[in-house]
Amino acid sequence: MSKRTNTAVWEEKYQRWRIAVQKDGVRKQFYSSTPGRTGQREANAKADRWLDDGIGVKARRVEDLYQEWYATVVKTTGTGNQRNVESRWRTRILPAIGRKRITSLTEQDLQDVVNDAYSDGLAKKSLQSLCADMRAFCKWCRAKKLTTFHPEGLHVPAGARPKGKKVLQPDALITLFRVDTTLYRGKRVHDDFIHAYRFQVLTGLRPGELVGLRWADVKGGTVFISRAVNVLGEQTRGKNDNAVRAFVLSDLARAVLEQQRVTGAGESVFCLKSEAYYYKRWQVYCRVNEIPPVSAYEMRHTFVSVAKKLPAGEVKDLVGHSEDMDTFGVYGHALTGEDTETAQAVNGMFLKLLHAGK
Repeated sequence: MSKRTNTAVWEEKYQRWRIAVQKDGVRKQFYSSTPGRTGQREANAKADRWLDDGIGVKARRVEDLYQEWYATVVKTTGTGNQRNVESRWRTRILPAIGRKRITSLTEQDLQDVVNDAYSDGLAKKSLQSLCADMRAFCKWCRAKKLTTFHPEGLHVPAGARPKGKKVLQPDALITLFRVDTTLYRGKRVHDDFIHAYRFQVLTGLRPGELVGLRWADVKGGTVFISRAVNVLGEQTRGKNDNAVRAFVLSDLARAVLEQQRVTGAGESVFCLKSEAYYYKRWQVYCRVNEIPPVSAYEMRHTFVSVAKKLPAGEVKDLVGHSEDMDTFGVYGHALTGEDTETAQAVNGMFLKLLHAGK
């Protein structure tokens, strides 16, 4: 910390107070146009803050600092997250603020990035990710003593809406549980992954969790989720801490699993090569059986939509959400189950839907 040895002087020509101070070989001037001793104290205070803040002397550009910050992201997060961060910065953030110097960055600069993305129609979650990226970058810069900038007012516009999601409607669910064939080279054949489709809808598993499921994870009537395989084929412990969970199987889910046990072989429950391959097979099944297309992840949304009459806390446990996650708001548009009662409540809801079609 440097210490000021001079005081601001009044410049009659410019009608302002001015003080020049030096730190680590860098000289800066601070001003105040407030007349009287109040203005002198304001100018002195500005100089003192600069001398005390410990900020490095070189005002580097955001685009250069980003490379160093991103290197820490690579070291501390998975490949999937790295790709998402890199894409947001390359397409949205760097074109807008990359050439700015870190010491001249303002909250409005960052808010403009978010506002422009909002105007382009990005969903609420994407805007939240942009905010999180820029806050994390600024926090890293503060820790490196490159700035004192703290964008505490950065926010997602109030009009932002979640990305629209689709779910399987009752008639589509009935088809799913009645028809087990697909089309292969122009012929109707049994779909090897029919039990995977049904099990995901009945349990709300993420696609990566379905791919990563092993028979060793099934103990009696309980399934333990402790791994997932992401779109890059990497095995992880799941999307977040809440993803590691256990749930009691409903009667329908247990029946599907037992049917798969008869046909399956090896350690993997559903023998899925990858999430992409699973999605491709699901798309074919939907097209062949005239089911309106939904993504593999939207089958998880379907589960929450069916189970939304359960207490919110129970559903959060089932699908591996944190306490502050708006489970029904995000998924309920359209299991770590703590006990058998919860499992059977889910079972009853699916039975009611499926029997309605008879």
